[in-house]
This record gives sequence, structure tokens and C-alpha cells, in this order.
Amino acid sequence: MTTDLTGASTSSTASTASAGPEFHWFLPTGGDGRDPGGVTAVQGRTAAATRRPADIAYLGQVARAAELAGFGALLTPVGLGCVDPWILTSALTQHTSRIGFLVAFRAGLASPTLIAQQADAFRRFAGGRLRLNVVTGGDSAEQRAYGDHLPHDERYLRTARIMAAVRALLAGERVDEHFDGGVDGHAPAGSAPLEGAQLVDPAVHHPVPLYFGGASPAAERVAATQADVQLLWGEPPAAIAERIERVRTLAAVHGRVLRFGLRLHVITRDTDAEAWAEAERILAALDPAAVRASQRRFAAMDSVGQARMAALHHGGTADAAALEVAPNLWAGIGLVREGAGTALVGSHDTVAERLAEYRALGIDEFVLSGYPHLEEALRVGEELVPRVRALTAVAAAGAAAAVAGVA
Repeated sequence: MTTDLTGASTSSTASTASAGPEFHWFLPTGGDGRDPGGVTAVQGRTAAATRRPADIAYLGQVARAAELAGFGALLTPVGLGCVDPWILTSALTQHTSRIGFLVAFRAGLASPTLIAQQADAFRRFAGGRLRLNVVTGGDSAEQRAYGDHLPHDERYLRTARIMAAVRALLAGERVDEHFDGGVDGHAPAGSAPLEGAQLVDPAVHHPVPLYFGGASPAAERVAATQADVQLLWGEPPAAIAERIERVRTLAAVHGRVLRFGLRLHVITRDTDAEAWAEAERILAALDPAAVRASQRRFAAMDSVGQARMAALHHGGTADAAALEVAPNLWAGIGLVREGAGTALVGSHDTVAERLAEYRALGIDEFVLSGYPHLEEALRVGEELVPRVRALTAVAAAGAAAAVAGVA
């Protein structure tokens, strides 16, 4: 089989609407605590955010709590401040029995053939409990620490090539790459064609979906042609609806249908007042110097998604309510945390309503988190997720009845 990098993935990636949204949880592999902090070592983290070390004893508890609470998978980040996700999640498969692992890897730091070998071994030994989160990287400083000096758009060209090759290899195909014209008219920088790449007896009965995030035009082209699930960070509903429509349209040009996932923090309590009191506590505990340092670093990044997060809070305020950028959507966490920087704040019923609204816009999967991740996995899984499922089931039944009435 020859992989053509000039076009879209030709694998079976079209999805059908599920009975309800999927819910996943986050593994805090840089350490955990009651307060948010940075994810990478480039930024650094406060002691309050890392009181609980990222060791197997603690992360095993988080994984088991998420499994007990009914989450489908655990998102494991990748970066200088995180333990290696392949090694960590392989270990955690021995501490869990059902929950899947959404393992992040940095595209371009290893051969697509090696990545496919690692993924195939994982799915074989873990009974298929694997999903892949393909990370291009939006922080040039961190990328240089890995020896990667490609500019922004070149990184995404390379990502498209890697996703196409990994998908084909995991499907049991032989990959012989031909860069005639390459992606978007030229070969990915720094890429050497694969010749005769093929896995030995791959576990093809365990499909591995490819998750992918990115908000730039270059990233959206990759999502439209290569991703199974496009991950979005929490923005106001109107912005999310616009992005979903744009990527759906791009994917349709290539005959593809994507699923969409939303990455959000949640601060959910029995009452709205209790939840907002916790948001106030988190904001009051942030070190102003850490906020300033984080914002300077974010401003130097070439990530469009990070710029969209920063634009929501404009550098911060002493008032938690002023950081509410849409009903119950709070941007305070993004003052110090790169990446996903927004949280839904409110009672279990209120937050469930907001998540159901995102579901109605086209979100198929939610990747949630809360501080600290151990206790919040149980709270969110037991109190919030059932409420969302009930709301979305009612909405789905209503939609089905309307369709039947028209028919």
C-alpha cells in the first residue's frame, strides 16, 4: 500500500451519532493539588499545585477513581513537565481493568513506524484500551528543548504526514511514502520517506482513534483530513459552534465526518454559591508574580489556541465574577495554566445544563478535570455526569420524536 500525503486519510473514519456523549478524565502527570498550575517544566509550577507527587501510588488512585466513576478514558499529557505518557500509562494498565488511555505524543519527535509499534504493543497488552492524542506543539521554547526548530505551519505539515502513516500502519497496511508534491504542495520539512514500513501481526481488531487539537487554519486542515476526533478548548458556545461548523465543512470536502471533543475544567458543587466560592478561593490563592510570568510566556507562544485562551481573561482581575466570559464559563484557570484554561462553574444541575448545551452544538466527547483530580473524579462522575446523560437523553428522544413526526 502506498500512502498518499497529498490527500485525506482514506480509512474508515466516518462516525455515527452515539446514544450520548462520552466522558473522559485527566491525569495530572506534573503533580496535583487544590490549585491550578502550569503543565510544563518550561513554565514551572507552584508548590500549592504539586503537593501530591506524580507517582504511581497517587496517579493509580486517580485512575481507579476515574474508572469507578465511569469515565471512558484518561487523557495523559505530554511535555517537559510531565512524566513520559507511554511508560506511565503502561504501568497504570496494571492498576485498572476497564478504563481506556488517551495517550498524547509529540508528532515529529519519533519515527511514525516506531510510534505505530508502541501503539500496537500497548493495545495488544492492554486489551485495546488505547486512543492517541496527536500533539503538534505550540510553544517554540519547549519544542526547541526537544531539538525541534520547525516553524508553526511546517510542524502541522509534518503532523499530517505522521498521522496518515500511523493510521495506515495500525490498520495493518504497508507504507511506502512518496512526497511528490507533498502536503499542501511540498514535502514536510525534515521528513525522510518511509520505505517498506509495516507492523508484524498488528492487533487490527483493536482500532485506535486519533484525537487532535489545534485552532489555526493549518491545524484545522490537518483535523479535516486526518483526525477522528477534533479536540477543542472551552470557549463560549458561539465560538465553539463556529469552529465546529468550519471544520465540519472542511472535512466534508474530503468525504469525512469527524467527532468533536471539548476539554474543560469543572468546578461543580451542590449549589451555585458553593461553586463560585471555590472559584474565588482559587483566584485568591494565585500568586500575582506567577500570573505575570505565565502571561508573558503565553504571549511568546505561536499557538493560536493559546492566544484564544488568553484573550478570554486579558491578563486577569481580582474579581472572579469578572472572569465569567459566558454563562458559567470561567477563565480564571488560564491565568496560570497553559492549554485548557476555562472551567464551568456552578451547581451540578447548572453545569450539566451548560454541558448539554455544548452537546447540542455538536460536542460528542468531554474531557473533564478538577482540582484535586482524585476527589473531583468521584464528585464529577457521581454527581455531574449522570445529570448530563439524563438531559442529553431527553434532548435526543425529543429530536427523534420530531423526526418521526415529520416522516
